[in-house]
Amino acid sequence: MPTDNISGILIYVQKNREGYIHTVFFELLNKAKELSQKLGGVDVSAVVFTLPGQIDGYREAFMNMGVDKVYYFEDESFGVYNTEIYSRNIEELVREIQPEIMLIGATNEGRDLAPRVAGALATGLTADCTGLDINENGQLAATRPTFGGQLMATILCKNYPQMATVRPNVFKVNPVNNYSQTEFFKREARFFEYKNRVEILEFKKTVESVINELDSAEIIVAGGRGLKNEAGFKLLKQFADKIGASVAATRVAVEMGLAPQSIQIGQTGKTVAPKIYIACAISGAIQHTVGMENSKHIIAINSDENAPIFDIADTGIVGDFFEIIPEFLKIG
Repeated sequence: MPTDNISGILIYVQKNREGYIHTVFFELLNKAKELSQKLGGVDVSAVVFTLPGQIDGYREAFMNMGVDKVYYFEDESFGVYNTEIYSRNIEELVREIQPEIMLIGATNEGRDLAPRVAGALATGLTADCTGLDINENGQLAATRPTFGGQLMATILCKNYPQMATVRPNVFKVNPVNNYSQTEFFKREARFFEYKNRVEILEFKKTVESVINELDSAEIIVAGGRGLKNEAGFKLLKQFADKIGASVAATRVAVEMGLAPQSIQIGQTGKTVAPKIYIACAISGAIQHTVGMENSKHIIAINSDENAPIFDIADTGIVGDFFEIIPEFLKIG
């Protein structure tokens, strides 16, 4: 990719199967506006794949949130994500408009798309970031956990565009409208002689995913190594049911077979930001806390008064989970 006239930030817009824009786009947009100011006020643009006419339903959202330019591709097939078609068209768009930064949400879809685009453009990609900034040289400084969550590394990309993926709930959505006279550019999608190797017949939600909508949960009760066994996790679920919370777990609890990986919080799991996060028998290793530290109020229950989890907790309860929770369940 040429390095002349490189400018601006481009964000990929993910939609769900119902056609709603994933909130991670608005989180990235808010951060991109901040980065833009550090780069002298460069444009913040978006790229989206839509069904015919669908863009009209998004115009107001893009304008109210301050997107400078929107590049959209329309086709009847774009109700369902397609790795090869999306990545090839984004590659061509990036080569044309030459953004200096491209951001993608680290969802399942984004984790599939980002490396394909980065590989095609022969640029670097920093994945699963928890922080983005612009350094003194005007470069994107992308921070992510490394060495199993023991260290935080800030990574620079030598090539353009500088690419990063960021998990949902790491950044906040700007609650205030930032109205802009957004420009919309329709692009003709190219299909390149693509042969559809996979046909999606039906989408089904598992019972587990219906019960544990962690991305949008207002209250989460999470359990760690200290729950010890299945009886401990059963008690955790009873507690969660009583207060109307979703259940989550640490990586260690998952590796112990106490919980499925789908409800794991942390570097190798989900990132959440509920109103209340109750950490039960969780020590507070960075591998876990990086996935929940943006919760509005953190309550920690741990028998070890020196556990690191108390360093980030708003409310700390020193005591045995197996003594405290049964007493709570007796109330009411």
